Amino acid sequence: MNTIDTNAYLGRWPFRRLPCDETPRLLERLDRHGVTQAWVGSLEGVFHRDLAGVNARLADECRQHAGRLVPFGSVSPKLPDWQEDVRRCADQWRMPGLRLHPNYHGYTLADQVFAELLGAAEQRGLIVQLVVRMDDPRVQHPVFPVANVDLAPLADVLERFPKLRLVILNGAEQPRREALRKLLSAGRVWFDFATLDGLGCVERLLKSVPDTQVVFGSHLPLLAMESAVLKLKESFLPKDQEAAIRHGNAQRLLPAAGTKERATQDD
Repeated sequence: MNTIDTNAYLGRWPFRRLPCDETPRLLERLDRHGVTQAWVGSLEGVFHRDLAGVNARLADECRQHAGRLVPFGSVSPKLPDWQEDVRRCADQWRMPGLRLHPNYHGYTLADQVFAELLGAAEQRGLIVQLVVRMDDPRVQHPVFPVANVDLAPLADVLERFPKLRLVILNGAEQPRREALRKLLSAGRVWFDFATLDGLGCVERLLKSVPDTQVVFGSHLPLLAMESAVLKLKESFLPKDQEAAIRHGNAQRLLPAAGTKERATQDD
């Protein structure tokens, strides 16, 4: 069945080698599981300060696989001239969105710079992917522990940006019911399920989140693609619901024609 993976990365994780941390191997894994398109960020974007260089390399790599790999740029509002990074992602590299890592880049969702970044993304029509965590705390390097992003302030911030499209990656397990209700009602918010655990976890997620606001995400290469595929199979969803999660919701969030155009253009 056709699948769009909204949560994948290119590059190498600095703390250990991963099975799919080279693009040809990642593409082989996508093919094996019928993933026709992957929205990818750069693992360099989590740690490097020269994000313009990171995003240029990401755009070039995705251009070589136009339609298969869709680049989401890295921006840190704590770095000088971050607005120029947003502009380049949108205008120069024709990226459809940004992928943010607040806990690695040193800001919280209550900080004014976060709201300013969301405003800049909304103004340019960019999707924002907010990554709650990258690595399981149990396997993090002991001298480099990184706490999960606290989503508590997010709903209040989103109320200021009603046109913003926000995808929360690796964070579906965090909000409590009331906080989740407020978050879903605050704006156009989608969740992936890459870090959910347990039998039928996607089915349980759908008791709290509408099936129109759940997208497929693997967190490849830090997590195995097989894990995400099995989570769907073990949830025993109706075919139309599974199809929406596998590709339908992502296509509505980012129409395929627009995706291909952005991936192939270059100013």
